[in-house]
Amino acid sequence: MRYEMMYPDQIRKAIDENWPVVLPAGVIEYHSEHCVVGVDTLLVIRAVEELEKEMDLVILPPFHYGSASYAVEPPERNGTVHVDSEVVHTFAKEMFKGLLRVGFRNIHVIVHHQSENFAVGMPTDLAFKFAGRQAIFDVLDKHGDGWWGDNSMSDYYSSHESGANPFNWIQVHPLMCAEAQAKFPIDHASKQESSLMMAFCPEGIDNSKLSTEKWYVKDAVKANMDYGRKAREMTLEGLRKVLKCQ
Repeated sequence: MRYEMMYPDQIRKAIDENWPVVLPAGVIEYHSEHCVVGVDTLLVIRAVEELEKEMDLVILPPFHYGSASYAVEPPERNGTVHVDSEVVHTFAKEMFKGLLRVGFRNIHVIVHHQSENFAVGMPTDLAFKFAGRQAIFDVLDKHGDGWWGDNSMSDYYSSHESGANPFNWIQVHPLMCAEAQAKFPIDHASKQESSLMMAFCPEGIDNSKLSTEKWYVKDAVKANMDYGRKAREMTLEGLRKVLKCQ
């Protein structure tokens, strides 16, 4: 369900049943001439919408304004909008604090931007990860100084093993898991990403506009629906696992 369209009783039901609360996150960035600038966020939105057909989800209004950088092309007349990661972090921290105060404890941010480096981290996903940790500590620290060392917390480690881990309240994931990325290597508006757009968001790609002038888009001519559908299914399967983990 779209969060902004939920009634309060539906929100309370989602809290009580611990539904996954999902934020599609990405950037506004130039993706060559044949793709729209919202590729990174649109792919996440469409994937989450597919999963909503088969599981109970709360879908937050998408966040498009991540740290795109101008590494691909300058923004002038090309469309990229870059927001510094410190600003993204500040926004994310306040948003997470608000969601936790509402009562959600199963929050997931799904990012598709520079996620080939997700294990190490890049500005957008790191901003959300750090903000999530800070927001969780903000809630936990309200128990007062020494809350972790109190004898009432003696089951802290065993509780972690059983899944009752407060640091799982907010998690950040790449759109494509490591296995999917290995089989369908990430690129920028080339074969993989163009194929994904064909499968997830066909109205956001127009191959009649394709230009292979730049190196990063040379293999876009190899994009095809069969490849896209296979990548799409593996992407969805990875997301099913992380959203059903609690």
